[in-house]
Amino acid sequence: MNTLTAALTTTSRRPSPSKPNHEVRRPNFDCRDLPDELRLVIYVPGTEAAGVEIEARGPDLTVTARKSHFVRPNWTALHLEAVQKDYRLKLRLGHGFAYPDIRAEIHEGILTLTIPKRPAVASARAERFAA
Repeated sequence: MNTLTAALTTTSRRPSPSKPNHEVRRPNFDCRDLPDELRLVIYVPGTEAAGVEIEARGPDLTVTARKSHFVRPNWTALHLEAVQKDYRLKLRLGHGFAYPDIRAEIHEGILTLTIPKRPAVASARAERFAA
C-alpha cells in the first residue's frame, strides 16, 4: 500500500537589506497595567543597553535586544543554538499610549519599559474605576 502526501511548497522571500537574516526568539516578559502607565519587564539575559532597539508603529511595539557576547563555539551545552539567538518581542498595545515618552532601563539582563498613557485615556480609566 502506498501513501500519497501532498508536496510541500515553500515560498522564498528576499531578505530585507536593512534587517539581518538571523533567527530570534521571544523573551519572557511581565506586564503591569498601572493607572497612569504600563510597565513591561522583559527578561533579556546577555544583552546590554547598546543592543536594545525599541520601535513603536501605530498600535504596535517592537523590542529587539541583540546579545553582545555569544557563547564560545568550543563550549558544549544543551540547545546551544537557542542560547545564541537574539530577542524580539512584538506586542499590539493600542493607540492609548504616549510612545515618544517611553522610559527604558536595563540592569543585569532585565529591561524595564515604562510607557505613559495618554492623558485622555488615563483620566477616563480613573473615572470608570471611581464610579
